[in-house]
Amino acid sequence: MQLTQEQRTSFISDGYVCVPGAVPRAQVDAVVRAINHDIGKGIDPAMLPTYRVQSYCPSLVSTPLVTGLFNDSPAMALFQSALGAGRVKPVTGSQIALRFPGSANPPINPPINSPKLNPPHVDGISNAEGTNGVPKGSIANFTALACILLSDLPEPLSGNFMVWPGTHRSNAAHLRVHGSRALLHGMPNTNLPEPVQITGRAGDLIIAHYLLGHSVAPHLSPHIRYACFFRVETIDHEETREASLTDEWLEWHGLRDLHCRGLAPTA
Repeated sequence: MQLTQEQRTSFISDGYVCVPGAVPRAQVDAVVRAINHDIGKGIDPAMLPTYRVQSYCPSLVSTPLVTGLFNDSPAMALFQSALGAGRVKPVTGSQIALRFPGSANPPINPPINSPKLNPPHVDGISNAEGTNGVPKGSIANFTALACILLSDLPEPLSGNFMVWPGTHRSNAAHLRVHGSRALLHGMPNTNLPEPVQITGRAGDLIIAHYLLGHSVAPHLSPHIRYACFFRVETIDHEETREASLTDEWLEWHGLRDLHCRGLAPTA
């Protein structure tokens, strides 16, 4: 399975693309069964702040069952079509990201673009609480984010993965001026587009550029949102780690031709 020309062009412009049905439903169901079995044993309330920002079900995150959602499915080929054949490292871990409904009845609907509730961020920067596992003062960037939906997500306001299209380009442009370490001082203060709440079905794959601003949407649905995230790196990421923050297409060998030919906008 490969990205289509339309998907490639859309990704260059927006910084993300959704591929319906990329992961077979049998694989998805097996992982959801394992997650439900694990959380059925109970969750330590004291660990919830860590689980929310790192991963639920930590005993599962590095198992072949879960990493196989990426390594042993069409997701790998789709990423190779964007990053270059043979250039994608197999993943060794994951983030099992569950989002639970709130307790308010009726649910409270906050403004979707509220900077207090849903500010965009990029991963790999230590959070204020120090619960996300990233050492303060370091930037643990990677190449791309893979999100595989493990449950149907037909509507917005359901704890959706939420993105700000095009911010991969504006963030890179900001870092070219101010230096990559500027990420440690917060996200660039730029004019943000309206966010997009991504909907879909179990088995859909979302490919997102590392520099794309993203967050989670408010959760008014009665259902748990199940998703699995993978931090994807190219085989030469250690050598290009810092440079890739200011050259957003450095690692994307399968897309640079379109970008260089001007078939999509630049920042």
